[in-house]
Amino acid sequence: MDISLIVLSAGASSRFNYDVKKQWLRIGNKPLWQFVADRLNSFYNFKKTVITANNEEVRLYKKLSDYEIVSGDKERQLSLRNALNKIDSEYVMVTDVARACVGEYIIKNLIENIKGYDCCVPYLKPVDTVVFEDKTINRDKVKLIQTPQLSKTETLKKALNTNTLFTDERAAIETIGGKIKYILGDENAKKITFFKDLNLPCLKAPSKDIFSGIGYDTHKFEENKEMYLGGVKLDTDYGFKAHSDGDVVIHSLIDALLGAAGYGDIGEFFPDNDEKYKNISSIELLQKVLEILKKTGFEIVNADITIIAEKPKLKNYKTKIQRNLSNLLNAPVNIKATTNEKMGFIGRGEGISVISIANLKYKDWYEDYNSRKWNLLSSKYTK
Repeated sequence: MDISLIVLSAGASSRFNYDVKKQWLRIGNKPLWQFVADRLNSFYNFKKTVITANNEEVRLYKKLSDYEIVSGDKERQLSLRNALNKIDSEYVMVTDVARACVGEYIIKNLIENIKGYDCCVPYLKPVDTVVFEDKTINRDKVKLIQTPQLSKTETLKKALNTNTLFTDERAAIETIGGKIKYILGDENAKKITFFKDLNLPCLKAPSKDIFSGIGYDTHKFEENKEMYLGGVKLDTDYGFKAHSDGDVVIHSLIDALLGAAGYGDIGEFFPDNDEKYKNISSIELLQKVLEILKKTGFEIVNADITIIAEKPKLKNYKTKIQRNLSNLLNAPVNIKATTNEKMGFIGRGEGISVISIANLKYKDWYEDYNSRKWNLLSSKYTK
């Protein structure tokens, strides 16, 4: 059948209550959004796979995946409409990245049951008594709706051509008189909303790999400017010729961090032709990068930085720079300084170059989850 897949992954993950956004939890070496897309593609040969991402993260998604990535929106439905603009197949399967462990049999059942219907939907039967507005109702008439849902593409596009917001595709198609087919869903397809929901059978611990990146930067001196190295102000009457404050140490470090993560270079995040970065403190740029790394699942192992300069003399500043950066990174930082033996532009005292190496690892959500679970059990039995 002519079917495309949409994975909705643009949410803010605000209820997840963890340093890492849930779509960036690493399952082995894959972020959750890629793991979900790969898993579903292993079940069926979809014509196309489109993944929605937070607008600020689209570039990162594209660096890690060959899937078509589109910018999402603050509302699920608006993200879906953006993705549907890329779909031209007869049918489209839509799932939420939070439904990580949908079984293969659900995908097959959706496809087998769509004929003659506009939308095919998995659901669960409630096992507890159901009360609605303080009155007990027949739970056999209640359905707990899941994703993925399989729909006729044109019908879904028509149903979503409205300002009314729906929580799923079925609800939208139902309002225009579409025919809905319900099939029994999957207990393992529980939606990951809170951190405690990570107890799912298909989710494996993140890889223990260490990722290394190298950064290099160089700047000329400029008279009558303040000089900052590693966020520390030096007692000089010259600084750096640069769009920002020219902190060559931090620029090199940022490139090393981005390189280790596979996220490109400093120019992609902070272009030197963008006026909003004119004379900006490089500490601010570093803090933005550190926040990106944290939200997308990385922890810093350490950094090693070599400053190559004939002037100024750095003996009295190395420890200050080391402590400042170590506090910012919350990781060990080593600072080395050397000269260029009077050779080249550095030897002539015209500027400084810096080489940085940074090592990253994945945030171990799996260990944190088991630690939290154990702490909760311990407190339960010790009260």
